[in-house]
Amino acid sequence: MVPSFFDRHQSFKDALGIFVFVICVLIGTVFINAFIFRSFNVEGPSMQDTLFTGDRLLVNRTVVTWAQLQNKSYIPERGQVIVFKNPQYVPGLAEEYIVKRVVAFAGERVVLKDGKFTVYDNKNLNGIDPDTFNDGKPTAPIEGEVDTIVPEGTVFVVGDNRVDGYSKDSRNGLGTIPYYDIIGPVSLRIFPFDQIRIF
Repeated sequence: MVPSFFDRHQSFKDALGIFVFVICVLIGTVFINAFIFRSFNVEGPSMQDTLFTGDRLLVNRTVVTWAQLQNKSYIPERGQVIVFKNPQYVPGLAEEYIVKRVVAFAGERVVLKDGKFTVYDNKNLNGIDPDTFNDGKPTAPIEGEVDTIVPEGTVFVVGDNRVDGYSKDSRNGLGTIPYYDIIGPVSLRIFPFDQIRIF
């Protein structure tokens, strides 16, 4: 019996095995990042005291994937912390991904007055306080006024640190966030290890 090519060239067989393994790992990593979860670092003070610079987050991609499989847009829940692609991203000049909290949805009226948000919709003609849906307590907004209707296909987001100048968000220049720019909701803080928490 004539030995096969791989039997005669064991080092080539080993190298090919390593190459195939590396390719499988890379494909698996891309698949996981695209469809299951992604990891992000927090930068800046805009989400204090909920999240801090250096926090490492896991973002749930499965809910976005499931919505896409149904040919729908993923719409987060009010009060959820989400990561999204910065609609004003310029390479080298701005962060590509941002983390904020969802306050209002398409068609709702958002009013910021006397340091407090109120959201009005067809079910809540007298308005609701969107912060009652939060899992953390945001720093109360200090300055500014907003009275706007959230455009179709978008969500209105704000940072938890709402002291003037600490969070660029939907109330002061970032604009509302299109559904297609949402990466997903934050599910877990995995670092620092002594501050692991589920969202």
